Amino acid sequence: MKTLNEFFNQQMQDPEFRSEYEKIQPEMDIIRAIVDARLSQNLTQKELAERTGINQADISKLENGTRNPSLKLLQRLADGMDMILKIEFIPKPKHK
Repeated sequence: MKTLNEFFNQQMQDPEFRSEYEKIQPEMDIIRAIVDARLSQNLTQKELAERTGINQADISKLENGTRNPSLKLLQRLADGMDMILKIEFIPKPKHK
């Protein structure tokens, strides 16, 4: 039986799969950053909602990928976690 990583690596060999995966990667990075930041503060979604005034259901939607955050919303989340929002543009790796 294959591990999840082995399966993923095999799927990434398929150019169509890789292309689709790379298209959603920025969204997944934002979702992971929100969840990781909240967990690093030992906050529940409800506690974060109370700190930010953002509805807990909306925080849940952000974290499960069914709602895209605006920059203003990301800033409110960062403020609620006593963090600084940092967005970067990073050069893409050169493909050979």
